[in-house]
Amino acid sequence: MTSPNTRALRYAVVGAGMAGILAAIKLKERGEDFTVFEKAAEVGGTWRENRYPGLSCDVPAHAYTYTFEPYPEWKAYYATGPDVQDYFQFVTEKYGITPFIRFNTEVAGLDWSDSTSKWTVTLGDGSSGTFDVVIAASGVLHHPNVPRIEGLESFEGPAFHTARWDDDAPIDGAKVGLIGSGSTGIQIVTAINKRVEKLVHFQRSPQWVMPVPYFQYSDEEREAFRRDPALIDAIRFSDEYIGNVRRFTDAITDIDGPQMQMIEDICRDYFEQSIRDPELKEKLRPNYRAACKRLIYSWCYYDEVQHPAVFVETGKIARVEPKGVRMADGTFHELDTLVLATGFQADKFIRPAGVTGQGGMTLDAFWAERPTAHYAVTLPHFPNFFMLNGPTGPVGNFSLIDIAERQWDYIDQLIDVLRAGEAASVMPTVEAHAAYEERRIAAAKTTIFGSGCTSWYLDRTGVPASWPWSYDAFADAMAHPVMTEYAFKAAVAA
Repeated sequence: MTSPNTRALRYAVVGAGMAGILAAIKLKERGEDFTVFEKAAEVGGTWRENRYPGLSCDVPAHAYTYTFEPYPEWKAYYATGPDVQDYFQFVTEKYGITPFIRFNTEVAGLDWSDSTSKWTVTLGDGSSGTFDVVIAASGVLHHPNVPRIEGLESFEGPAFHTARWDDDAPIDGAKVGLIGSGSTGIQIVTAINKRVEKLVHFQRSPQWVMPVPYFQYSDEEREAFRRDPALIDAIRFSDEYIGNVRRFTDAITDIDGPQMQMIEDICRDYFEQSIRDPELKEKLRPNYRAACKRLIYSWCYYDEVQHPAVFVETGKIARVEPKGVRMADGTFHELDTLVLATGFQADKFIRPAGVTGQGGMTLDAFWAERPTAHYAVTLPHFPNFFMLNGPTGPVGNFSLIDIAERQWDYIDQLIDVLRAGEAASVMPTVEAHAAYEERRIAAAKTTIFGSGCTSWYLDRTGVPASWPWSYDAFADAMAHPVMTEYAFKAAVAA
């Protein structure tokens, strides 16, 4: 609970996905006054938005939980999307967060007042309210990226992005076109290849696949997890998981070291041993280093893509026509359904909400070159504005729940200064952030993400938009903010 000697603050939390739920739980535990604004009718974020066949999380299920809420009900080592969504709904209900959420309420604008040291939050219906602190928990993967393909709107059958899945679209016994070969596209291939008459998978660039184990948990195992949470901890805090996270982050930052060599050897050996057809093998052979793009974790893709109903098309699409897709070489693929597995606009974050900070600085102007945040959390010119899983944070095949929890600990220490009445506002200095970005960009260019491929990890200038150092370095950075890197505006005496 908030101490009677501390300053009472009002908080606006933008988004009720994984990070927003976390912020709400932490604020409720302290007895804070907060409101969560959620544009949709349910919690869950990307796990609510995405409902496509084959959707699963590529982090082991027991590691994809809040540290304070282990979950014995996972049905398999890797959870399906619906099971992950069930977890977030369960946590929301258990911690009594629902009454604090305004559903179907989109934030349209946030405006900082230098004179009052408060944010005005304007909603889609034109109403507004004032808050001392804004927590931007809007996530990254929620604005669908719809490709500009000539004639797309002319297609006579259902054509839709995977985040807007059409349950009525013909799949069973149908001719289906699937554009995009990232993790979403590959998961869909493994889920529908035996259901369709034909599946044309339009691939711009092939992926490296990391083979992983898969198994379901029995009723007896789930009961054992319920009786003894230590069995869950033995999985989620094991060297098999945490050790792999450390080895992975070491690998991406030391691209010629033994850890990266091991990753590349595993992926290459798996590829060479799994694909039988020479023509298909060359279609699926990447021409860049493993982990340059986000690795595909799969236990079955190479088996499923070799199903006779699947045709991997690597040619250039010329246009979409009413009955199908025409390739640049004249080949025509007749289709009943066209699915766009073309990812998300990963540079949007809280936008399109307009954000105006100190001195009239807009978020669009501050991010004109690239989205950036001080240690992925705070921004100069934007006082009392904190991001969870913001730009330049760690990315990879590990749990972003863990990342968000560490970021919350960092944020909470900064807010403590406001709670204590020692300052009215806090934000990083321009100089400190510029120095951070200079270090980060230089390091990011030397990571595996900058080794020569296209991916959503890169900003529009081609620089990896990520944390370029180790997992332990991030944990250390989040443990304690460097207060000398922050500017504090003195609180006005009551």
